[in-house]
Amino acid sequence: MKILTFISFLLFISSCSSINFWSSDEENLEEPRPLGDYSNNIILQRSWSKKFNSDNDLGNFRISFIGKKVAIIDQKGIYHELESASGKVIKSSKLGHEVAVSVVTGYGKIIFADIKGTVYAYSLDDIQLLWSQNIGSEILALPAIDAKGVIIHSSSGEVVSLDQNSGSINWSYRSQLPSLTVRGNSIPLVSEDLVYVTFDNGRISVFDINSGYVVWDGPISYKEGTSELENLIDADSSPVLEGGLVFATNYQGNLTAFDPSQRRPVWNTKVSSFHSPLFIKGLIVVINDDGSISSFSQQTFLESWVSEEYLRRDLSNAIEYKGNIIFGDLEGYLHILDPLNGKTIGRKKVSRDPIKHLVRRGESLYVLDKDLQLISLK
Repeated sequence: MKILTFISFLLFISSCSSINFWSSDEENLEEPRPLGDYSNNIILQRSWSKKFNSDNDLGNFRISFIGKKVAIIDQKGIYHELESASGKVIKSSKLGHEVAVSVVTGYGKIIFADIKGTVYAYSLDDIQLLWSQNIGSEILALPAIDAKGVIIHSSSGEVVSLDQNSGSINWSYRSQLPSLTVRGNSIPLVSEDLVYVTFDNGRISVFDINSGYVVWDGPISYKEGTSELENLIDADSSPVLEGGLVFATNYQGNLTAFDPSQRRPVWNTKVSSFHSPLFIKGLIVVINDDGSISSFSQQTFLESWVSEEYLRRDLSNAIEYKGNIIFGDLEGYLHILDPLNGKTIGRKKVSRDPIKHLVRRGESLYVLDKDLQLISLK
């Protein structure tokens, strides 16, 4: 069964450098850790913001870029194009669908899915429907669009490739779905005619995009507990290709590096994360589900530093921006960290709602919150 909430376990990690300014005797371990002091060396300035009043609690609404424009579809199925510099709305079109996940643009198309499991493709030029295809189950992850197919990962554990021009099904693959999972799915990654997908059973599979043939498959982590909750090892983050290796994380599992040429894992370490790892200045940085942050050397895989400054603050994904690490939290703050030591060097409150997703484009940083407010900063 799917669950909306679950018990988060506090992850204690010993490291060569641990950043912690609180005593557990003085702290309420059921509340978000209070924000500490910091040196404000980096200043973020808001450029503009727009509210779209949609439920983005799962973070399944994203933006897409079309040249110097930003595209977004809200929950009511209204498509918007905005000037990226000013936030001015250039175009709005009511598509007439109750949207579950959006939006991907590419190859002249707008791709999204509704709450009934139907995938839609609209023309980017005149916003006219090109095709639609019902997958037969709920879709919570953004599609991946490529010249050779639109790749869908559904909540039933199925991966489906749709013909980009007609919407017909090219191939499909169904993974073994565990009895207990976290609500959400990973976004497929397409690279060099291969499709990389992480699954709710804690595994990664790589498919040939033309045939759907499984090129290789491997475990991110194994079940180690005695109860269903302890064996919840969902992988809801997309894999990352870096330095000739494939990296993947999962909940109550591992950060694992796979060698595609050997088709097997070559390194792993215990983490529990819903986010893809971030690669910055020779480090691998992981936002853990409990709010701790871990870092490892890309060359040696040895642990570098660990921060527990943001425990229980429900952190968003982390991105690299001008050589620094930026992520959001449940109180609408953005935090800026020095990647070399994990220390906070900037902070800004940008919303009253939890931050759900960050993305960088050129000199600008874009933030989406729980209420689908889009905020642009520099």
